[in-house]
Amino acid sequence: MNKARGRGASLSSLWMQRHFHDPYVAEARRLGYRSRSAFKLLEMDRKLRLLKPGQQVVDLGAAPGGWTQVAVEAVFSHHTELCGHVVAVDRNAWTTVPGATCLTCDVMAADSARLLKQALGNGKANVILSDLSPNTTGHQQTDQLRILTLVEAAYVFALDVLAPGGSFVAKIFQSGIESALLADMKRHFTSVRHIKPPASRKESAEIYLVAQGFHQAVRPLHAQHEGPASAAAPEPPPRCCGTPFGLA
Repeated sequence: MNKARGRGASLSSLWMQRHFHDPYVAEARRLGYRSRSAFKLLEMDRKLRLLKPGQQVVDLGAAPGGWTQVAVEAVFSHHTELCGHVVAVDRNAWTTVPGATCLTCDVMAADSARLLKQALGNGKANVILSDLSPNTTGHQQTDQLRILTLVEAAYVFALDVLAPGGSFVAKIFQSGIESALLADMKRHFTSVRHIKPPASRKESAEIYLVAQGFHQAVRPLHAQHEGPASAAAPEPPPRCCGTPFGLA
């Protein structure tokens, strides 16, 4: 027991040392960002130009609010009359970010999609950001399944509310995502890539999946020639990890 406590204290001490010597932590404090993770989004945006003035943005898993702050800065332009809107949500109680509509609810709850749509004014979003993280167990397969469930929920919400040309960004682990989900994304977006921004710690398993250029999926060629009745038939939902995509 004493040895276990000693290991725990040692790990905590190492984390504190790393935290206080982290240049991103210091820079976040200097610039007023609530977390170092703000720089992950800033770096991805600098590379891929995800955020623009006037956009409607949804930030899932927003607390403590670093990504929300970056999004608000990007969509409100001081040089033009464009005025965007950021809707941010987290399941834990958190301090609201000025300039954003901030909600507290679980994205896996049955009414979460309705609440988010209402906050959007029942309009479309240009960017869906998901920095959702599961409670990890240390068991790789279990943790992978948990984050996949969150990614799927965010993805199906994105398919519902994204405007044409929209973007979807989601945290995943380096073991990747199921091929069925990745294949479905490639049908709905012109570009799908993985990126690990420099602000993401090297030892962290996290990477980000970035899909850009949202469009309605093209039906297979055989379906295009089966006549109006076939065209009206809805596509079955793709399946991943044995469960259909969708909010719980």
